[in-house]
Amino acid sequence: MQSTMEAWVEDLVDEVDDAVSSDEFQRWLDVQSRFHDYSHRNTLLINRQYPNATRVAGYRTWQSKFDRHVKEGESAIWIWAPIIAKQCPECENSPSYHDRSDCEYDETPPEEWSKGLVGFRPAPVFDISQTEGEPLPNLETEATGTADELLPALLEAASSLTVDVEVVSRDDWPHGDAKGVCQYRSPAERPLIEARDRENSADLAVTLVHEYAHALLHSGVDDEIERSKRELEAEAVGYIVGRYFGLDTSGSAFYLAAWQGEDPEVIFDRLERISSTAGEIIDVVDEVIPNE
Repeated sequence: MQSTMEAWVEDLVDEVDDAVSSDEFQRWLDVQSRFHDYSHRNTLLINRQYPNATRVAGYRTWQSKFDRHVKEGESAIWIWAPIIAKQCPECENSPSYHDRSDCEYDETPPEEWSKGLVGFRPAPVFDISQTEGEPLPNLETEATGTADELLPALLEAASSLTVDVEVVSRDDWPHGDAKGVCQYRSPAERPLIEARDRENSADLAVTLVHEYAHALLHSGVDDEIERSKRELEAEAVGYIVGRYFGLDTSGSAFYLAAWQGEDPEVIFDRLERISSTAGEIIDVVDEVIPNE
């Protein structure tokens, strides 16, 4: 089984390389580059006003860059937008504020000053769910196949894997665009896995495996530098376990390709952790699934 897993990991690395160079991924990447990376402060403001926000842009930006329009009656999400203007080299104010200040700098006229950040102003933005129009390119990351036996077996296996699991309806899902989350609680409590319910049971099954892998591998680890590598490990485990049970998990390649800057070759550096975790989940689930 170990050699089979290694071969499947090699397949996954090749699939990620193919995904990165594909036209589909390049179109998706081009669209993502048109969205702003918001500051931590603005991210908090967005989440506080619209917790399920996934893609945010201004009213005109939705129209001009994405051919989408804000739906009638939608309320804006307010953030702080930077004000960029010519800036006094000494007091760093804009010309109008410089004239009203005590600054005596007059070595160069204002028209020769460089531009810089002189303040912030409130600005309205809207989430994609508040708009309608042309669809954005979407990467097909979902697993497919038949999981009629696998899904209930994974839910039953949670106890043996020392995790708690809940499948949450779409209407009650509190975690935005995420398919699943793993919450590490106190040392006396087992990790809590939550997964968003969906019609595609194969994809739900792989999401559960992905989150189980987080619970088994990453409890007590809180290092942002490791975030991409942890996601890579969990997704590789999902790919292997899903493939073992006959699912098409090739969409994992696009999922990993979207983690910009992460080299899929790193999978080989973590092969032992990935394969042992996949093997543990497979062994537990195999015991649950009834024999033919």
